[in-house]
Amino acid sequence: MTVRPIVITGEPVLHRRAEPVEKFDDDLRGLVTDMFETMDAAHGVGLAAPQIGVGLRVFTWQMDNDDGVPARGVIVNPYVTATKPSVDEPDPHDEAEGCLSVPGESFPLKRGDRATVTGFDVDGGELSFEASGWFARCMQHEYDHLNGFLYVDRLNDRWGKKARKAVKNQGWGKPGFSWLPGVDPDPFGHDDDHDHEHDL
Repeated sequence: MTVRPIVITGEPVLHRRAEPVEKFDDDLRGLVTDMFETMDAAHGVGLAAPQIGVGLRVFTWQMDNDDGVPARGVIVNPYVTATKPSVDEPDPHDEAEGCLSVPGESFPLKRGDRATVTGFDVDGGELSFEASGWFARCMQHEYDHLNGFLYVDRLNDRWGKKARKAVKNQGWGKPGFSWLPGVDPDPFGHDDDHDHEHDL
């Protein structure tokens, strides 16, 4: 079990489509174990394999939900479809997302209220469930990672401009940046008992 560095926006693996998992073997199980360890150390509610530099279609989650889905899980080679988000301005408080690969920042984004999720567990068994509310948002956020998108890529003009400025101010947007959960200072202030519900 290893906590792995989380790569930051600008690392190429975050900006390209991840490859399907072809073997459900011990290597995959080891990867998933490390992903859970890393997600927990980062106090995240979700983590996609590209965020630890692995370009495979896998993500984990840790989020209570009202959909009868286990609060802790992993899905391999997922397919996620969501309802269409409204065109209203996103609420800066209730709809602000964070991302472990854009550490310390959060911006509001409209997402679909519901999502249908299918895929496989770590042993190759089929998974299928419906997600709603913030759990649906989490599923969409992590699925985006597998397709080479970060949530900041989906922001409207107003918030997208602010996000690009924040990334530029940090010097990100190019390869070579990462942070190590449990070692580096927590960028979202979880050590200060901060509410981390929205950090994906």
